[in-house]
Amino acid sequence: MSTDKRIGYVLILMLLAIGLVACAGPAVQAQTDTGNTAVSSGITVIGQGEAQGQPDQAHATVGVEISAPTVEEATNQNTAVIEQIMTALDEMGIAAEDIQTSNYSLWAEQRYDEGEGTQAITGYHVSNQVNVTIRNINNVGDVLAAVTNAGANSIYGVSFSVADTAVLEAEAREAAIADARARAQSLADLAGVELGDIQMITENIGPSYPMPILGRGGADMVVDEASAPGISPGQLKFSTQIQVTFALQ
Repeated sequence: MSTDKRIGYVLILMLLAIGLVACAGPAVQAQTDTGNTAVSSGITVIGQGEAQGQPDQAHATVGVEISAPTVEEATNQNTAVIEQIMTALDEMGIAAEDIQTSNYSLWAEQRYDEGEGTQAITGYHVSNQVNVTIRNINNVGDVLAAVTNAGANSIYGVSFSVADTAVLEAEAREAAIADARARAQSLADLAGVELGDIQMITENIGPSYPMPILGRGGADMVVDEASAPGISPGQLKFSTQIQVTFALQ
């Protein structure tokens, strides 16, 4: 191959390399510019919402505590009273599925003799409690009076609830979204920007119910024929917090 041809081939290769570099350069630059201009913006706030409603059912723990000289006497007496309590609950219209044993305990009662430095068993104590759901809120006082008259000497943990919370939950969420929008709008106004559409919603906190408590009677509480106690169910509150992200226009 002559010298002139070799020089010609070299020039052609150099021109091709320069052309490839020229084509590749603008493509890389365009990609970099595009990445730099993709910037997102928004406002994220947490809205709070509450809804109040009338409770429609109640819950209580009722039972009996018995002390006797022997285990057999203590358990037999306790069983007899619990059966009377169950009968009273049935007569008040409480379904079997709304009654659940929550505690059964048996222990020896002991006395310490300081003079002789010894301990002696003086008797046995049996405690038996059941959780009761009262689905008719108007019967709470009558039910508690009925179990007391049947022999119950411990009643505690009285609380109230709403069987179906769906309506309260919806009202609380609606209030929380409205609160979030008001907060976001206030921030947008302060920043001098225009609020856009909702981009994301996250619920943070579930329901919370206050639980009124009825004082607990002692194991040796003496009760005559009891009248229906005054029970005030009051109002229950469902609260929620919702995190909302708004776009900016």
